[in-house]
Amino acid sequence: MNWLDYSIVIFYIIFFLGMGFFFKDNKDSKDYFLGGKSMGWFPLSLSTMATQLSAISFISAPAFVGLKLGGGMKWLTFEFAVPLAMIFIMVVIIPPLFRSGVVSIYEFVEKRFSPSTRLVLSIVFQISRALATGVMVYTIAIILQAVLDIDFGYTILIISIITIVYSWQGGMKAVVWGDAIQMIILFAGLLICLYFGWNLLQDHGGLSQGFDPERLKVIDFNLGIGEGNEYGILPMIIGGFFLYASYYGCDQTQAQRLLSAKSEKTIRQLLLANGLLRFPVVLIYCAMGLVIGGLVTLAPDFLQEITDTTQKYFPEEFAKNGIKPDLMLPVFIMKYLPHGLIGILMVGILSAAMSSLSSTVNSLSAVTVEDFFNRGKVKLTDKKYMFISKGSVVFWGIVCIASAFLFGGSKSAVIEIINAIGSVFYGPVLVTFILAFFSKKVNHIGMNAGIIIAVLINLTFSKTIQELFHVDLGIHIFWIWLNFTGVIISLVVAYVVSAFTRNVKVKSISNFNVAIKKEDFMIKEVYILVTFFIAILVFSYFVPVIFG
Repeated sequence: MNWLDYSIVIFYIIFFLGMGFFFKDNKDSKDYFLGGKSMGWFPLSLSTMATQLSAISFISAPAFVGLKLGGGMKWLTFEFAVPLAMIFIMVVIIPPLFRSGVVSIYEFVEKRFSPSTRLVLSIVFQISRALATGVMVYTIAIILQAVLDIDFGYTILIISIITIVYSWQGGMKAVVWGDAIQMIILFAGLLICLYFGWNLLQDHGGLSQGFDPERLKVIDFNLGIGEGNEYGILPMIIGGFFLYASYYGCDQTQAQRLLSAKSEKTIRQLLLANGLLRFPVVLIYCAMGLVIGGLVTLAPDFLQEITDTTQKYFPEEFAKNGIKPDLMLPVFIMKYLPHGLIGILMVGILSAAMSSLSSTVNSLSAVTVEDFFNRGKVKLTDKKYMFISKGSVVFWGIVCIASAFLFGGSKSAVIEIINAIGSVFYGPVLVTFILAFFSKKVNHIGMNAGIIIAVLINLTFSKTIQELFHVDLGIHIFWIWLNFTGVIISLVVAYVVSAFTRNVKVKSISNFNVAIKKEDFMIKEVYILVTFFIAILVFSYFVPVIFG
């Protein structure tokens, strides 16, 4: 990087610090955590996608497609269930949540079950989200370390402190508009890499010369059970449906954006946009990974530089696994892009981290304040509420920074670690909300037992979690199934335990506005998303022909 690149990065940092100051006038919880419930569908849509399609996608998804052993275009299967999940959230989850007027979605759970259920779910969210965000911060840290030759610890602090400051100042408005801008920058950086990578690949003989044809295969009919059986179409649709339904509808990080919307119509618009736009964006991520991975194969000096960088900064991983795939994109940026564009791409990488971290610390802060400090009949004054809220943002920023150091030695791709962690928790969380909306038989003891037992069983059988703690039980289940098993286990346990504790009163749901009205069935949106679901399945089947 030269003076031009550093100037672009510095301007970007100053701009975002200034944006936090611009949105600093927040008077209460609705302002600070829900943006005054005045946000439109466009910035919320970009923010929603930026939170999910950020650091892990910009760095690790192309690496999975281009270099990871057993990887390839099968990453597209992650998108199969998204349109179906958006329909489910529109019809089932959003109407009761939005009408309830809550800030922390776990407050709704307390209304139906008990304070203990609310706290259990809140703690589950806080632990899983802080750990997953630590992985994201780690991803960016290793990239900046390799590119800028700055010590790993400093790279974590660079990205985290900037994000914490503008999130602390501006609240949800700063986070959403920051995410929207970062998503645009991120997408521009993606197109830049794809354009230069494609031209360079043509100079080296073209795509057909630089990849294993197996990497073009998207649809696989394995069941995701047994060693090497991953990314089968059935587990990706079933497990993916529960993953996305829970993540977008029942995870505070995303649900808080939905609750910040002006109306339910706005929410439907942003969910429709998310259901339609995710697949094209991920397709471009995957195409970029295929192109740059092909260039690695055809350009020995490119491969050598990735190898040397791995050996220099990650000697233990080099000794175990050879090259580190997540370094593919940053090395490409530094090696092949002109100055100025390098600065823009560094801004893209910063955007990837900041959009994820800002969303997380804001949501964790909202949950902490609402579920631990603002509960009960006596509520905090506005002044004290804002003081604790801003303190919580700083606290969770520090926790996320600390958790980043836990994952530096993992041999799994970063993007797989993040999804595996979330999959342990998503099923039980989704069931809790579904039963809160519709069940008249499950009491809080049954629900608490269902959450805890399902999480413990999922933790036990998670291969990625076993790898993190150096344990091997010899049972190989693809982690996306954990979203499904979590649903089934928590559902069964909740009903069984409730049946054995019939003397415990079940709170009535008659006072809560959970009924699905006729107008909630959005025929037009449902038709569009179902059609799109079928279209992406057909397209994915023919990907080997299209790209071959």
